[in-house]
Amino acid sequence: MAMEGESKELPEVLVLGPPWVFSTLESQFPNKFHYLKPWLSQLPLHQFLTSYAQSTQALLIPVSPPLNSPILDCLPSLKLVVTVSAGVEHLNFAELRGRGIAVAYAGNVFSEDVADMAVGLLIDVLRKVSAGDRFVKQRLQPIKPDFPLRSKLSGKQIGIVGLGKIGSEVAKRLEGFGCRISYNSRTKKPLVSYSYYSNVHELATNCEVLIICCGLTEETHHMINREVMLELGKDGVIINIGRGAVIDEKEMIRCLIEGEIGGAGLDVFEFEPEIPKQLFTLDNVVLSPHTAVTTHESFVGIAKLAVENLEAFFSNKPLLSPYVA
Repeated sequence: MAMEGESKELPEVLVLGPPWVFSTLESQFPNKFHYLKPWLSQLPLHQFLTSYAQSTQALLIPVSPPLNSPILDCLPSLKLVVTVSAGVEHLNFAELRGRGIAVAYAGNVFSEDVADMAVGLLIDVLRKVSAGDRFVKQRLQPIKPDFPLRSKLSGKQIGIVGLGKIGSEVAKRLEGFGCRISYNSRTKKPLVSYSYYSNVHELATNCEVLIICCGLTEETHHMINREVMLELGKDGVIINIGRGAVIDEKEMIRCLIEGEIGGAGLDVFEFEPEIPKQLFTLDNVVLSPHTAVTTHESFVGIAKLAVENLEAFFSNKPLLSPYVA
């Protein structure tokens, strides 16, 4: 059973998923909590929860599956949800507020790693690094010496969709390349000197690259549609390190195949883990399996933050990274 060998004197934490950093958390911070691990039990989840988690006050979860009402109904004592994600679309905040449940999330732990990935994808797409790697490894160089021309990054007009912490880190990095930065966000940032566009159509019209850094909401779902991509133009590049469904993926593929945009670098996809096979054959597309945050440093960092949030909760202290919807 999940409870065997664990001290009942430690604060109790229910773990669903489990989160991908849980092994790091356990190894880095042993003997901090008494973890309930339903995946080790032969009981169905709801039976496990009603049998063992009725008094549990804290829950540690990954991004998927969504935290739904049937699960919450099994946890009458729950007061805190700790998610190891910077995105929170898997949480129903209206329901959580109604039940008096607080939320702690990843905050800014992943921002630098994700920004690094965004710039890496952009360089790869523009300079055709992955395409060149395939060209060499397939031994095409002696046979087809004329590898396609690349495009430079320096001086590019960059449009950032969502100038939060990650978007700001992306902008800071690209300033070092002499890029001209503009952005779209829910509101204009008063202390930011970059050009602001109140809608993504205008942003796309005035830039050569769109970098998607925003979260997924009802408002941002398919915000990057065919019209936006056509405004970006046939040499334009899209980088997505936000959420897959911010882009209308079907229309993006059509635009890529028909040459209506120049390329894409994607770490996220609309229907993960499914990735459209049409993308596999396009040399102007670079794909990454949603791994922008998966560095050793980020694993240690988010495990530490999750533990600190749990410790603060059980000590009746303010959370370190509360999410305020």
